[in-house]
Amino acid sequence: MKRIFLVTVVVIFCVSGFVQAETAIKSTIDDQVAVEVTVYNSNLGLVKDTRKIKLPKGKESELRFMDVASYIMPVTVHAKSLTAPDQFTILEQNYEYDLMSQQKLLDKYVGKKIKLMEDNQYQDRKSVIEATLLSNNNGQIYQIGDEVYLGYPGYQVLPKIPENLIAKPTLTWLFANNTNGAQDLQVSYLTNNIGWKADYVLVLDKTDAKADLSGWVTIDNKSGASYNKAKLKLVAGDVNRVQEMVKRNRDHVMKEMAMAPTGGNQFQEQGFFEYHIYDLQRPTTIKDNQTKQISLLEANGLDAAKEFLVYGEQGYFTMQLREQNPEQKVYVYVKFKNAKENKLGMPLPAGIMRLYKQDDKDSLQFIGEDRINHTPKDEEVRLKVGEAFDIVVERKQIDFNQISRQMYETEWEITIRNHKDEDVVVGLIEPAPGNWTMISNSQGYEKVDAFRVRFDVNVPKDGEAVLKYRIRVGI
Repeated sequence: MKRIFLVTVVVIFCVSGFVQAETAIKSTIDDQVAVEVTVYNSNLGLVKDTRKIKLPKGKESELRFMDVASYIMPVTVHAKSLTAPDQFTILEQNYEYDLMSQQKLLDKYVGKKIKLMEDNQYQDRKSVIEATLLSNNNGQIYQIGDEVYLGYPGYQVLPKIPENLIAKPTLTWLFANNTNGAQDLQVSYLTNNIGWKADYVLVLDKTDAKADLSGWVTIDNKSGASYNKAKLKLVAGDVNRVQEMVKRNRDHVMKEMAMAPTGGNQFQEQGFFEYHIYDLQRPTTIKDNQTKQISLLEANGLDAAKEFLVYGEQGYFTMQLREQNPEQKVYVYVKFKNAKENKLGMPLPAGIMRLYKQDDKDSLQFIGEDRINHTPKDEEVRLKVGEAFDIVVERKQIDFNQISRQMYETEWEITIRNHKDEDVVVGLIEPAPGNWTMISNSQGYEKVDAFRVRFDVNVPKDGEAVLKYRIRVGI
């Protein structure tokens, strides 16, 4: 019977891949005294990591700054001493991310001798065989003595960790320091693969005139680092980025660059440049590979309104319709004002707003969703919920007359039937291309802009209303 063995890597001892490893200073997350994370809604984060580190005085030394984000953008790194900014200077920086793995460890030993250890549990003994690793491509190939083995059961034992392989992404600096004692060193950098979005829930009351609004922030951290008890800030707005800066190729062993010498709600909102910052008023921990939700806002009893709209098409006015009585889609919108007098007034980040309403048995039901853009205070939020079921709109072209090559005159009859048990107002938004003149109309209209008019038609419950108008357009 064949026995299946778990193939693992046993490391006897390790040596560093740096020439100055014996004297290099290492800083880990344990040295951290503060961390601040600013997250943008474009899969980008700004990390400010402050650590207390004791540095030698009077000579150039090497500092290994470990536990940074795997998706750090090395060209954005900036380090400074908060304790003695004029005494600490960074001369060179290396970013190492050739991370240790079983595959990479074995790749480094292709063509070299390693040991294979077989654990015989039936005979209670272990046997060690010396082999040359010929290949590590889709499985291992060994030469043992004069024979070639395609795989071999047991453990692979390596004499040491090869150079230039590390356990975690690390920033390594060559620095000069002219002061004694521990210093607070602040390192800031941009990282990809961390972002946030806003989600909202709007619950309408039975009259559709009042609503409760709650907002949630969802942070998705896949940056390759955890941020413990971090000061969190969120930036809403469209930040321009040069795409060439986003480095996704991690096949290189090392990147080097020279650095210049350095010398009521949980969120508080404030304007910043052309964006808005939402500052969480308490520390929070954001783990790597974690999705975290934090409450953004709560507003109860705000004024809302439901609206029925029908949109005409521009082509109607320059051609004779072959099909009469085409049914028109009746869209349902819910709108409210983001104003202080309406229990809101905080700039709303872009996101998806989901709408709910209680049915006759007080059970909450989902009725639709829409995406909102970044919405400043005192602006209206308009949400497209769906299409009306019980309102039917039919359009009939009563007359069509081409007066000249570029001038047309048409007459319309639009019938609206309301099968609901309440009166409704239906807004008809009609495009009026080119130079237009309203010849006649059965009820008043509003000029929305230069090329659109709006009729608001009152339709009684279980009844109908008819709108007639004649228009001349020149294109």
